[in-house]
Amino acid sequence: MKKRTDFLVLGSGIAGLTFALKASKYGKVSVVTKAKLEDSNTKYAQGGIASVFREPDNFEKHISDTIVAGAGICDEEVVRMVVSEAPDRIKDLIDLGVPFDRKEDGSYDLAREGGHSEYRILHHKDKTGEAIEKTLIEKVRQNRHIEIYEDHFAIEVLTQHHLGEVIKRNSNGIKCYGAYVADLVNQKVITFLSGITVMATGGIGNVYLTTTNPEIATGDGIAMVYRAKGTIENMEFVQFHPTSLYDPNTRPSFLITEALRGYGAVLKNMKGENFMKRYDSRGSLAPRDIVVRAIDTEMKIWGDDHVWLDCTHLDPEGLKDHFPTICDHCLTRGIDITKDLIPVVPSAHYSCGGVKVDKYGQCNIDRLYAIGEVSSTGLHGANRLASNSLIEAVVYAHRAAHHSGARLKDLTFEEKIPNWDYKGTTHLEEMVLITQSLKELQGIMSNYVGIVRSDLRLERALIRLETLYEETENLFKRSLISEKICELRNLINVGYIIIKFARNRKESVGLHYSINYPKRAVTEF
Repeated sequence: MKKRTDFLVLGSGIAGLTFALKASKYGKVSVVTKAKLEDSNTKYAQGGIASVFREPDNFEKHISDTIVAGAGICDEEVVRMVVSEAPDRIKDLIDLGVPFDRKEDGSYDLAREGGHSEYRILHHKDKTGEAIEKTLIEKVRQNRHIEIYEDHFAIEVLTQHHLGEVIKRNSNGIKCYGAYVADLVNQKVITFLSGITVMATGGIGNVYLTTTNPEIATGDGIAMVYRAKGTIENMEFVQFHPTSLYDPNTRPSFLITEALRGYGAVLKNMKGENFMKRYDSRGSLAPRDIVVRAIDTEMKIWGDDHVWLDCTHLDPEGLKDHFPTICDHCLTRGIDITKDLIPVVPSAHYSCGGVKVDKYGQCNIDRLYAIGEVSSTGLHGANRLASNSLIEAVVYAHRAAHHSGARLKDLTFEEKIPNWDYKGTTHLEEMVLITQSLKELQGIMSNYVGIVRSDLRLERALIRLETLYEETENLFKRSLISEKICELRNLINVGYIIIKFARNRKESVGLHYSINYPKRAVTEF
């Protein structure tokens, strides 16, 4: 079965939906999401979206904060572009109806988070991503030029490989013609032919045992582009959020936003010490890579399962007003954050690497764009500055929509792409073959390729992953398409890529810290 569309958007977070709305002015848009529209990482973004909005803040300060947090590995031209375009993209969201919080005088209530030198975070209470996602979904559903395909899973992007050509990595002239997409409800695979294909598939958090990401964050886009011989970069830089609620029996981990530390909360070890001052002069407001390694060190020194986040010295009514979601959720776990310390632990949170793209979101595969967390734009460098991800997504969605829209009239569909071949495949006989492999993968990545790494750990991880890869590929080839087998396959691909990049990085920088190359001290940035 074949379908044709001008723009095929894979993913329904802030990047994909913003692109869809803007691209709809140029042609027909099909949004494919493997769950429901609202199921995305965007929904779980508590803190906010960063932009220079008023004095004494200015572009140079935001640029400097971003580059310092990124350990100097950021692309400065990209940083300047995103920071300078951010206010206009914020205004786009406001025009759509996103209800950012205001003060009594009508001005926006700007917050401050770790690594930021000024108050520049626009937010809606402590559920900014949910407010943005809800607004975008409402507009997308009202748009007659946008088709929505929920419960549809993208399996592979279509290139000349599917026409019988041999494509090698770094080959020139690779083109994308759409994607094979599994209709999970009707259990059939659709050949989507498109003029432009957009990867907006989000993050990779579920490659680790503990993550703040929803269960859908399985690195699908990065894996698909990698298999299509697209260029991937900076995958060693996996950001662990310093503060998720410690609850080993719950997945995903509940995020305790960095904005709470910006509001005045303080990290303490189990002895009650404000330990962060020993690691960085900025204390609990240091960039995330510094904070997360400090927490990891404290936990290992004392043999503890978590540290504390202390809000008890802050105004109780202010906490309830600014952080109602956190207050309510913690109460369900028997924690009153106005009186009790919050047990917190680092969790996999954000991938700073991904599909390498230019300033318009286009990767090395022609007609294929990548925006949002799936992409590597050069903005984040070795560590993402808090609340820079949402603004990156809308800036690149805007640029990609207008850039690809201008090209659309010159593009044709590749009708020779064959339909999906079901030959030789059967229903998976035992689900344990997937669930056990997933547990093994997550254990390998968490124990060997987590916050602190070493050459020996990475070598062991690679050897063990090779076995999982071979087993899973054989299983995939003989099984009918299912969401779980595809996700496992993608996660193993992503794990391999992370290990590959980590092994090649012969220094400790930003989010990549190896005990074999501790040349850059934790407190240096």
